[in-house]
Amino acid sequence: MCTTTSSSDLGGRSSDLRVPLITPVKKPAGENESEKLCIDDMLQKYCGEFGPWQLWHFLLTSLAWALEAFHTMVMIFADREPGWRCLEGASGCDSTARSVCGLVPGSWEWSGGPWTSTVAEWGLVCEEKYKVGLSQALFFGGCMIGAGVFGHFSDSFLGRKGSLTAVCILNAIFGCLTAFSPNYWAYVLFRLLTGFSTGGVGLCAFVLATEPVGPTKRGAAGMSTFYFFSTGIALLAGIAYIYPSWRELYIASSIPSFLFLVAVLPFLSESPRWYLVRGKVHEATKLMRSIAKSNGNHLPDGVVLTLDEEANDTDHHHETCVSSDDKEAISGSLIDVIKSPTTRIRLFLAVAINFLCSVVYYGLSLNVVNLETNLYLNVLLNAVAEMPAFTITAILLDKYGRKPLAIGTLWFSGIFCFVGSLMKSVGIWKVVRMVCGVLGIFGMAGTYNLLFIYTTELFPTVVRNAALGSATQAAQMGAILAPFVVVLGGGLPFAVFAVCGIAGGVFAFYLPETLNKPLYDTMAGMEDGESTPSSVTVCTSTV
Repeated sequence: MCTTTSSSDLGGRSSDLRVPLITPVKKPAGENESEKLCIDDMLQKYCGEFGPWQLWHFLLTSLAWALEAFHTMVMIFADREPGWRCLEGASGCDSTARSVCGLVPGSWEWSGGPWTSTVAEWGLVCEEKYKVGLSQALFFGGCMIGAGVFGHFSDSFLGRKGSLTAVCILNAIFGCLTAFSPNYWAYVLFRLLTGFSTGGVGLCAFVLATEPVGPTKRGAAGMSTFYFFSTGIALLAGIAYIYPSWRELYIASSIPSFLFLVAVLPFLSESPRWYLVRGKVHEATKLMRSIAKSNGNHLPDGVVLTLDEEANDTDHHHETCVSSDDKEAISGSLIDVIKSPTTRIRLFLAVAINFLCSVVYYGLSLNVVNLETNLYLNVLLNAVAEMPAFTITAILLDKYGRKPLAIGTLWFSGIFCFVGSLMKSVGIWKVVRMVCGVLGIFGMAGTYNLLFIYTTELFPTVVRNAALGSATQAAQMGAILAPFVVVLGGGLPFAVFAVCGIAGGVFAFYLPETLNKPLYDTMAGMEDGESTPSSVTVCTSTV
């Protein structure tokens, strides 16, 4: 049987056919929306850029800089040439002589005994004096190798915290073993190994301390890390005063590394940026929620943490934002840095500037006129003198930007070094040269501090520590060469330092400004962000 429907009935119900059988339930606004944010935006919008969590984490992590100061500057006291005196009734000894070279063996003795330093114990004077410089150069050579190795490890499987743990363990072991060196060559080997681990301490601690900090607070926080290094040098002077024996000093300066491992590292968190680029989105998000909670804020459930390259991908928002499940790890290496035209130029400039800066910084430290006062007091005053440079640089950093400040501090140091090269070492001009050297160190200390922040911000997370490690390697090479420049004597060292400072400022002209720019996560994210016409990269989206 057929049923006929009139046109009037059909027309009357035609509008009903367009009405859904089940009326959808309206959800509260924003309930089904997912907001995807990169880490910088999440810190600014929800978590807090530098709250109690970041402050506590920053302070604990930055203590590692004091450890680096201990293991690096201990050579000042352990390898010093102590005073000497003529033995009573001995012939062939002239108490007015400037050195023991040429004196009859057995007619003199070291004032504090042979256990005071490696020089006294193994007779590293006169024709053997080069061995002091050799052991110090090999230490910095170890630092150069270690910076590259641990820079790569911290970007890859070990992570920032894992690499910091490894270098602290090695530092503590090799530092203590150095105290039991049976001869000079064993001492050199242990110093080389200590340098290898020390080279990774600063860069791992710096990146781990600053990566959880928001973009507008990161500069000042990064500059503040170097107060811990200077404080470490000042504390070392006190430790060396208490333990005049070089063997006891090595043990005393290595024990803090053990204490750091036991009392500090368990309370440190891995970098959320490292979690993110390694595909551990769940861990990264969990840590960001912890940061927000500790800072008295709240991270909504609908907010999803993502890489900057995904945040900028407007074609696949839904697929990216609907889940925060772990993803495939993204890795990078120096090969990737070199392949990219953008990062390749940055790496070359960062390496060159760090090398030149290190030559000037360490060279001026060795070339400053000796006041012939207490060694411990001199080291303490030198450490304290660097701190105003850190403070001034930190104040000006976010006002004028990284690039102008880098150029200014490099040229400030270079100009005073040039003036110092024109001064003669006689009368009042000797004092003027000394003042020029102190002002040169003042300027270069600010540059040395700034370069860590600048280099960190120039490269994305996947290769950040590898690039920073390369720059640190270049700085260690400069430290190795600095003593050879000082040997030139007269005004030549100042002339070399002037050229290095001015050339470094010229190189800095070609670096981009990174003030208030995001810390990119991936190479692709950085390239997309840098190609955006706007000065601010968009890292957020709402689905």
